[in-house]
Amino acid sequence: MNVSRMKIALAALSVLCLVSCVNTRKAVYFSDQKDATLPNTITIPETVIQSNDLLSISVSSLSAEASAVFNAPNTASINSSSYNGTTLTSSGYLVNADGTIQFPILGTIKAAGLTEAQLRNQLAKSLTDRKLLVDPIVNVRHLNFKVTVLGEVARPTVVNVPSEKITLLEALGLAGDITVYGKRDNVMVIREEQGQKVIKRLNLNNTELFNSPYYYLRSNDIVYVESNKAKIAGSGRGAQLLPIILSGLSFVAIIVDRATR
Repeated sequence: MNVSRMKIALAALSVLCLVSCVNTRKAVYFSDQKDATLPNTITIPETVIQSNDLLSISVSSLSAEASAVFNAPNTASINSSSYNGTTLTSSGYLVNADGTIQFPILGTIKAAGLTEAQLRNQLAKSLTDRKLLVDPIVNVRHLNFKVTVLGEVARPTVVNVPSEKITLLEALGLAGDITVYGKRDNVMVIREEQGQKVIKRLNLNNTELFNSPYYYLRSNDIVYVESNKAKIAGSGRGAQLLPIILSGLSFVAIIVDRATR
């Protein structure tokens, strides 16, 4: 390769670097945090039951035969996709649009607006008061606890959470982490509370995140990661001009090559 070709190759490489340049300092989490012990001032939020939730309810007591009627297979079912692409099928008690469920013998039970613990206590009290069971043990779980991660992540996905406990960082990890083009200092969490959509922007470079009520995600939360200026520029004018620039450099290389023969 002669000197002219080498200069052209270096010019092309410089153009590529300018177009794809990203500040690596902005691509890490908690960049200024040193070794420390941070106090845990928040608790894991209790999930509040909402309309269209799917609940698993099991009842046990000293009499397995008497409890059996309350553990009949549920007819409502729902299909969902996990973060690794597999399809999950769950059956349980579907909370109706009016916030109620139909429970064996007890009939219509108001569930929306209650936590799992509150519904559990209510069912146990009703079974005891009506002398249907003695010292019943009731377990209530969400079958459709999920969060959605969108935007500038490696794998935008809906994450199913069987344990009903997930942090923002865990959700991002299951989505393949934020790419180098994502804004780590302006991650949006969209949450529904009391019939309203609440939007909160979080800075993942600030350790105050660990004490935020949005550190632990709730069912149906949506996490959105915006693209930074480097991605927008690269996918806009830079991406449009790059083929033209490279074509021009290739043309110049051909002219120089022929001129030097």
